[in-house]
Amino acid sequence: MASPATADTSSLQQKLRIDQEALLLMLSYIEAECARLGAREAAHHAALAAALLPQAGSWNASMPALPQ
Repeated sequence: MASPATADTSSLQQKLRIDQEALLLMLSYIEAECARLGAREAAHHAALAAALLPQAGSWNASMPALPQ
């Protein structure tokens, strides 16, 4: 059975992953809308911001250790 600290850490990591995925979706939407409106430079900046986010499979490895 997992300890309460492990469960809290796992829950927090899941929340962080969900937040990161939501940010990626929002930035993708902003990029697409900027491109649709002809704001190419703004679309490029949104794409760059999205590229700075950790990738879904590796986000755990790039996150700092959570306090115990």
